[in-house]
Amino acid sequence: MALSSTNTAAVDFLKALVRIPSLTGEEAAIAGFVEQHVRRAGVDVLRHEDNVAFGIGEGDDTLLLNSHLDVVPPSDDHPYDPFEPVEVDGVLYGRGAVDAKASGAAMTTALLSLAADGWAPNGRLLVGLTTHEESGGTKNGLQDLRPNLPSLSAAVVGEPTTLRPCVAQKGLLILKIHAQGTAAHAGRSHLGDNAIPAAMTAIRQLEDLSLDRADPHLGAPTATVTTIEGGEAHNVVPEHCVFTVDLRTTPAYTHDEIAGLVSEAVDADVEVYSDRLVPCATPEDARIVRAARAARPDAEPFGSPTSSDWVFLHDVPTVKMGPGPSNRSHTAEERIDVDEVKRAVTVYRDLIRAYFSRAA
Repeated sequence: MALSSTNTAAVDFLKALVRIPSLTGEEAAIAGFVEQHVRRAGVDVLRHEDNVAFGIGEGDDTLLLNSHLDVVPPSDDHPYDPFEPVEVDGVLYGRGAVDAKASGAAMTTALLSLAADGWAPNGRLLVGLTTHEESGGTKNGLQDLRPNLPSLSAAVVGEPTTLRPCVAQKGLLILKIHAQGTAAHAGRSHLGDNAIPAAMTAIRQLEDLSLDRADPHLGAPTATVTTIEGGEAHNVVPEHCVFTVDLRTTPAYTHDEIAGLVSEAVDADVEVYSDRLVPCATPEDARIVRAARAARPDAEPFGSPTSSDWVFLHDVPTVKMGPGPSNRSHTAEERIDVDEVKRAVTVYRDLIRAYFSRAA
């Protein structure tokens, strides 16, 4: 099949994916559709729950291309039915068109087209389209799928980056900081110890904490107090006040290290509420980065402030790279340029070939 026809097929496949509502936890229909599409092309499929994986080649050198099947609920004021793809002046509208069905459609089409060309990698090429990415909860499709895959040598995560290679992304560490006091009647407040001023002191101590070790692509970590709760009644001196700290972390610090530094800095009890979304980075001399740059020689590697399923590949050299701009994700105006979807197929094919050439 000519490459131009292949790239057009990716757009048709993307439209079919957009037509299937696939909110997080409701991916069975789209997983079944992908499975049938790939099997019709003569490629074997592994189905694990509603996660779909398929590939070509054999060997220990395994490259995974991963994207997710689920989408967030529709926004208010979509210009068209969010689950009916509409193409206007070369732009395709629909929920998931950017985040991240365009990546999945292009990755799938790239692999199937290489298989149809008779090309075989010097190793194993896999595509995995997975579930539960958008929820951010304890269940994640890629995390569930990985034990069923061979050991991975490298990976590409399909998220909208306008096809620029992202080589670092921030993590998320959520801390709950508890200030303790002693309850008393507000009429005899001198008998109590108010936890709210104690929390205010801890917040000031947190603001004075310096996390100045910078990542070359992401800068320094940031800490933001996002919620605070204290007191139960207007006439009781609060014995407990808790505030939440949202820390956007970088590979310059481990989460354990930051939690320890905060514990030393504040006169309060520090609870690690969530630390599973670790920061990720891949050295620019890694083979997968060189392959991505060979496929996009005009695009400089960059760092992303947004998290993704890369956190479940943090032990694997990985690049985040996909069509479309990230700022259209989750919006009523979610849309993607049709030409960029077509280009993504070529970019992924070139990246795959470069990676397995071992000359990247």
